[in-house]
Amino acid sequence: MKKYKLLWTETALKDLEEIIEYIVLDSVENAIKQYEKIKKAAKSLKTFPDQGRIIPELYKQNITKYRELIIESWRLMYKKEMETIYMMAVIDGRRNLEDILMKRQLR
Repeated sequence: MKKYKLLWTETALKDLEEIIEYIVLDSVENAIKQYEKIKKAAKSLKTFPDQGRIIPELYKQNITKYRELIIESWRLMYKKEMETIYMMAVIDGRRNLEDILMKRQLR
């Protein structure tokens, strides 16, 4: 079975950090659980990189190289290139993806 390398982008790491910092305000225990779920799901991509769906909002624009895993309310967005999986973002699924991407583009 082929194993891919998993690399987290700076943006995805910052997303994860912000999520955990927010959750920890309410519950340290829940923050740890969420962190572990997200990291475990991301790690599963090393063996099964095509398990996520193509991101619907991007698919509408004929962009098909980005996929996502849904973990509870989180969208783990990634792309596969050669032997590497790049974790691109971790976004709250209740938020509007297009608004988030637009704000990031304007930074």
